[in-house]
Amino acid sequence: MYITCLDLEGVLVPEIWIAFAQASNIPELKRTTRDEPDYEKLMKWRLGILKEHHLGLKEIQETIASIDPLPGAKEFLDELRSFTQVIIISDTFTQFAAPLMKKLGWPTIFCNSLEVAEDGEITGFNMRIENSKLTTVKALQSIGYETIASGDSYNDLGMIQASKAGFLFRSTEAIKAAHPKLPAYETFPELMAAIKKAMD
Repeated sequence: MYITCLDLEGVLVPEIWIAFAQASNIPELKRTTRDEPDYEKLMKWRLGILKEHHLGLKEIQETIASIDPLPGAKEFLDELRSFTQVIIISDTFTQFAAPLMKKLGWPTIFCNSLEVAEDGEITGFNMRIENSKLTTVKALQSIGYETIASGDSYNDLGMIQASKAGFLFRSTEAIKAAHPKLPAYETFPELMAAIKKAMD
């Protein structure tokens, strides 16, 4: 039995922090896990910038409300879910993900949570489990599932490499060059074909 594990941002929806960087006119916030392999370090840095600019959850959620899935993403997900189980494994947060899950037809998502003060300031974050993407894939394998995984960033590499089949999707040239043995695709039809072939 197969479960396909997908990253969210950069794969199915635009990068939330890049959209917020543009909306808030704070270019430093464009830094993502495509640039910084250490997610905890990245998040602490982001929270410092939010505090400095007196921005909180409300402002980020307003930006998220305007974000639509990438063209073709919902159709891809609908077709994928018609023949295999799918879990989105993301380092985003429940407070960010819900509006996007609604637009994607409520797929299953495993993600993290934010600590938010009464005034809306984001004061911290709780990671669901350490190294969550790789840990989740290994847990699924331990209960009898074969996993297929795809993502675009440094924090996706563990689950991609640990799966029976793993693919980079719309990744950076630097990540593709550092991992030349990983198949890399740019379109949903290419990724769909690769997943189907892996399951044959």
